[in-house]
Amino acid sequence: MATLIGDLVHSRRSADRAGLHARLTEALAIANAGEGMISPLRITVGDEYQGTFASLPDAVRAAWRLRVRMLPECDVRQGLGWGEVRVLQEDPPVEDGPGWWVARDAVHVVELAQERPATAWRRTAYRRVEDAAGPDPRWVESMLVLCDQAVGGLSPRSLSVLDGLLEGRTQREIAEQLGITPSAVSQRVRADGLGAMVAAEALMGGVA
Repeated sequence: MATLIGDLVHSRRSADRAGLHARLTEALAIANAGEGMISPLRITVGDEYQGTFASLPDAVRAAWRLRVRMLPECDVRQGLGWGEVRVLQEDPPVEDGPGWWVARDAVHVVELAQERPATAWRRTAYRRVEDAAGPDPRWVESMLVLCDQAVGGLSPRSLSVLDGLLEGRTQREIAEQLGITPSAVSQRVRADGLGAMVAAEALMGGVA
């Protein structure tokens, strides 16, 4: 089972904590509308959230879309795990198991990376329970590294365009929503490689 643990970066510095909480709640609801959800993403304490998915690609898609939706106002730090999850209590939900432990380890990997200037852009990491059958960490990590660096360098307008593309809207629909021309949207898609990012997200379904 795929697990996801995340939290907001530097959220305590925000002058509008209530607004930030509302934005996170909305982003989680959108991510929960995707496929493969087992235990919906939910806020556990403060600005931390977690959820479980049937497959790692589903978890990666949710993590990526959530980050795109939260930027540029606030960034996130996320750990993905793969392993057994045990349900200790149904209501309120309480879960435990190796799948959660490795996801927490992945969050720690991101925290350490952010302390080093050369890898300060890192926002997502993946860990798998040792000897567990599941996606190869080397392949998954290579994609996460590229996506973290690419998304982190996008302008607010390009992030809005990417968000629309990931939600399945056409370039014309995105242009109307943002109040710009379809040509301007097309230029951003080409210049910032947004089409490649959308294609990479779609291809995640083939990771096993």
